[in-house]
Order: sequence, then C-alpha cells, then structure tokens
Amino acid sequence: MDMKKVTSIKVLLILTLAVVSTSCKKSSSSKNSSRATGWQINSRDGGFQYNTNFQEQETAPGLVFVEGGTFTKGRVQDDVMHDWNNSPNQQHVQSFYMDESEVTNLMYVEYLDYMKKLYPPDDDLYKEIYRGILPDTLVWRNRLGFNEVMTENYLRHPAYAEYPVVGVSWIQAVEYANWRTDRVNELNLQKNGYRDINQTEMDPDNYFSTSRYQVDPSAYDNGETDTRRNRNIKVDADGNETNVYASKESGVIGPKYRLPTETEWEYAALGLSELRSFNLYRGRKKYPWDGQYTRSEKRKIRGDQMANFKQGKGDYGGIAGWSDDGADITNAVKSYQPNDYGLYDMAGNVAEWVADVYRPIVDSEFNDFNYYRGNVYTKNAINEDGTVKVVTSDDVVYDTLSNGKVIARNLPGEILQVPVDENETYLRTNFDRSNAVNFRDGDKRSSRYFESFNDDETEEGDTDAETRKMYNSPKHSITRDSLGNIIREYDRGNNRTSMINDEVRVYKGGSWKDREYWLDPAQRRYFPQDMATDYIGFRCAMSRVGSKSKSKTKSKN
Repeated sequence: MDMKKVTSIKVLLILTLAVVSTSCKKSSSSKNSSRATGWQINSRDGGFQYNTNFQEQETAPGLVFVEGGTFTKGRVQDDVMHDWNNSPNQQHVQSFYMDESEVTNLMYVEYLDYMKKLYPPDDDLYKEIYRGILPDTLVWRNRLGFNEVMTENYLRHPAYAEYPVVGVSWIQAVEYANWRTDRVNELNLQKNGYRDINQTEMDPDNYFSTSRYQVDPSAYDNGETDTRRNRNIKVDADGNETNVYASKESGVIGPKYRLPTETEWEYAALGLSELRSFNLYRGRKKYPWDGQYTRSEKRKIRGDQMANFKQGKGDYGGIAGWSDDGADITNAVKSYQPNDYGLYDMAGNVAEWVADVYRPIVDSEFNDFNYYRGNVYTKNAINEDGTVKVVTSDDVVYDTLSNGKVIARNLPGEILQVPVDENETYLRTNFDRSNAVNFRDGDKRSSRYFESFNDDETEEGDTDAETRKMYNSPKHSITRDSLGNIIREYDRGNNRTSMINDEVRVYKGGSWKDREYWLDPAQRRYFPQDMATDYIGFRCAMSRVGSKSKSKTKSKN
C-alpha cells in the first residue's frame, strides 16, 4: 500500500477518534451543566446537587406496575338493579403501582411487632397506640356458627400467614400504608448510603417519618456521625460538606404507599391490557379474567373456579374431595391465576377497601381524570420560630370512634398537620377549601342556591353540617362520664333517610362470603370507615412519577 495512503488513513483515524472523544466530553459536560445558567451541576466542590442519572421510578417492594389509560368505569352489563350507583362513564387513569396481592396476616403482624417495640403497650403513655392498630379478631364470631378457630388463630398462626388480613378498618389500613412508606424509604436511604439504622435503640419521639426527613433530616443524627461513611458527601475547597442528606432531588425517596382510589382499583382489576386495538378498547370484561364464566377454560385446569366466592346457599367451597374453589373461608393469596396486570385475587377471597368516600353519584361531568372523592388538604404546622411543629408523646391526639374504640390520630415524631387556609385557597379556581369531600355530591350545600339556605337549621357544632339532609344517616354518640367510663347513646329516630355520611368508604370486589354477582369489578358497596368485618381486607398502591409507560417504544396494536 502507498505510504501516502497509509498516512492519510492514520490521520483520518486520529481525527475520527478526536471527534468522538470531543462529542463524548461535550455530552458528559452538557449533562452535568445547567442549560439555564451554564454552571456545573454535581461538582465535586459542592454547589447545586441533582440526580442527573435518574432513569425511572423503581418498583417498590410488593408492587407491580399498572400502565394507565382510558376505560369505561361502571357497570355495563347484567345490572339487574338498574340503579344509578355505578352508571358507566369514561375515565382516564394515570399509571400507578399496586400490591400484587392483598396485604397478608404475615405482613400485618410485622407491622404490629414493630409498633409494639416502638410504643410498648405496657406503658400508659403508648398503650392506646398499639391497641388502636390491632385487628378485630371477633369479626369471625357468629351467633349461630362455630368459628372460634378463626377467632383464636387466624391473625397470628403460621397456617394463615399468607392469608389476607381481615378485621381491619379503613382507618387502620391507611395507618398501615403510612408505616410501610416510612419503613421502605428508611431502607432506601440506607441502601444509598445516606442513613444507618439502629433497630435496637428505638426512640418513640424520634420515629422516622418520611415527611419530616424531607423537611429536617438532621433531626435523625442525634449528634452522632454515621458509622458507615456517606458515599454521597461532597466537600468544597473550604472543607464544607454538602449532599449529606437525601433531598427530593436525589430521587432516593419514593412516593408514599396508600390505598388505591376506586377508579384505580377498578381499572387494575379489569386488566384491560389484552383488549386494545389501535388505541381503542374492543370490549369489556365481565370479570378480572377472560371469558364470561367463573370457571377456567384452559385445558389443564378446565372447570376449576377462577376465584374464591360463595357458590350458593350453604356452599362456600364445594363437595369434600372435589372442591370448587379450594377454600371455605379465605384462601392463601396467589392461589388463583392473576389477571393480565399480574394482580391476584381482584375478585373473590376478600373484598378490599379503597380510598374514596362513598357517594351514589359519580360526577364524571366535572372530572374525568384520576377521579377521586375524599380530598382533605392539609399543610405542615409551623412554630413561631419558623420550624415545623413535630408531635411529641405528650401531643398525641386520640379519637374515640363511633364504636367506642380509641385510635391515635397522629404519632410521635410526625409533623403536625393542619387544614389549609386562605393563604392557599384565596382566588383559586381549582379548590377553595380544605375539605372537598362534599363537592358537587348532590346535597343542599352543592346547590347553586346554597346562599338561600338557612344555616340556623343546623345545630351548632354539628359535624355533618356539610352533608346536610341528603345523606341523613343515624347519629349515634359516644361520650364519657367524669370517671372516664364510656356512655353509648343510640339514635333510634324515625326521621333518618340514609345510611350514608362522610365516614363511609367504598369497598370493591366480591369476597369469600359473596355470590358471583359481586365479582364484577364495577360493583361498589360501602361500610363505615372505623369498623371492620371478616370479609374486607385491603391492598396498597403507589403513584407513578415520570413517564406513563416503562417501555420507550410502543406497538400500535
């Protein structure tokens, strides 16, 4: 080969490598420099720190991803009652995550064990905290039935470890989700080098709270240096440390666990991922599985029941040795096939609490995006010196529920929450008050002529003043005498028109105690939020932050 050609090739190769190297440097440099100001981001010498390598939200423990979309919410077939309770309407749901199964006894007992160590029930200061989260095991009792084996064993015996927890009220389910959020985020911080966890020394007044950590993370240092070096720390030329704590910008702290909304639950239960065609739904499932029947059509398991429910009067599980669904009460989670999203037991086993306050009216005309009724907006309470007000052991507020049980409204270590006021609501068009539960629900206060309504008709201090007369449920009362003894008073008036109030919540899905009619995901019922049964459990959800889809390229079909 001619030497000139060889030289030319070498020069061309060097130039090519130089261009590639330059482009890589520019790409790397541009990623870590501000497009707004040009200043460097994530400098070793400190300055503005931000996770520029964040890809997407990690799936938290126990959850599966549910890609959002449009669907028809409500009952569209076999509506034998022809009521307006679940009229079909089109809704759009953002992507979210949901527990692949119902919360089990084992998962809940782990919660009990942690809280018992943190707030010892033998300490008078904390005994009501632990008592308030205990499931009601007496829900299994029946006047004419022998169910003591479940009363005594169902919650804690290893034989029922993977069975869904029951006897849990809506309020208790919400508190479990809050605890789970804090425990998962605390572990995330440790995995990412931000915080060491000492589980042998648990301080009730310094209980780890995700919301408090984001406002005042130094509160958890206790004046000591972490035993393991924080690999995220940056030191500037003057020796000042930055990035000691994980901020929201780090991407380490995930969204909270919570109860799913009714719209999310119904969308996830239907598992519509296989019914798409050119961005349209080709039909509507009757159940979370394919087909119009409750028995499997697959050759290997043909004839097997697809869920755990009551077959008929006196038939909860079928004939011995030839069981229809393999269970008489609840069954272990994941005993039946999952739906197309990978979710188990979205019909049968236990019905499940969802976040919504119950109303027979679904106001899809006002909102058809992430529909939810139950918003109560709050904000952090602020001390006079500008710091957040943290609840101490002496500040815990206890509520006496309608059934006489006592439950803690807040916990030591949490930031005290107060309703939003005019500082947040003045001249806003999207919300105008802290409590939005009764917005456009059809009662008197929702009327455009509300100003003409005589407020004097409502007794002062009436907590149901917002709901007025449309949802006129009985008003039982719990009071205490001077010695602290409970006095229970029953409302036996004949002028009550409804069982609905602001404290009843929606529950979805059929249970082991229900007939096939209730297995349709569109069915909706309600139950008092502070009471529990042997057929209602729950599962948690988590919001998706960022992109709608996990896949960057989507097929049109």
